[in-house]
Amino acid sequence: MSRKPTYEELETRVKELEKKCVEHKIAEEELKTDCYKLQKNLDEFIQLIVFISELNDPFTAGHQRQVTQLACAIAKEMGLSEKQFKGIYMASRIHDIGKMKVPAEILNKPAKLTETELNIIKTHPQAGYELLKHIEFQWPIAHIVLQHHEKCDGSGYPAGLRNKEILLEARIISVADVVEAMCSSRSYRPSLNIEKAMEEISQNKGTLYDTQVVEACLKILVDGEFSFE
Repeated sequence: MSRKPTYEELETRVKELEKKCVEHKIAEEELKTDCYKLQKNLDEFIQLIVFISELNDPFTAGHQRQVTQLACAIAKEMGLSEKQFKGIYMASRIHDIGKMKVPAEILNKPAKLTETELNIIKTHPQAGYELLKHIEFQWPIAHIVLQHHEKCDGSGYPAGLRNKEILLEARIISVADVVEAMCSSRSYRPSLNIEKAMEEISQNKGTLYDTQVVEACLKILVDGEFSFE
């Protein structure tokens, strides 16, 4: 029969457990601090990429920021998970990073683009993917950037993907991108109104744009729950 531990032995064990609990708490706090610093560094890195990418194209300065605002509002309306929401936030902030490889004279041309120039513009999702594919994000950022100009009927680029072949995050950014672009001035045209943008996504719901995404976008716009800052 094993003997019962003495009071002194029990007291020693309790103190050892208390010490381990304190050590665990300290380690937990240090981990939280490290995670916070890592996230802060990632945010600063993304902001630097945004700044550099917009140097080449003054007419779309702020475009990625406003697309991010609308894309995140749509994601919230759709009730997406926190992980998906964060992925959309990160990807939309740098979705046009590939335009760094497009000549500024094409991006800023104050007239209609030629077919050749338009084809050069269309290389920016692939260029963005090539820039990002080796960075290990927690989210499929490179693929979201690659797919943000794909259309549900297969008429988009660069791969002509259809419907669920396109990541949901990319389908959301696609709608936000179209709405923001139509509501902003460009080198070749003045801004259009929000009604025109809503008409565009409504008429092409289920063909060019994801039905659920469009419905969520229209809801927040019609209800006045969203406005570009």
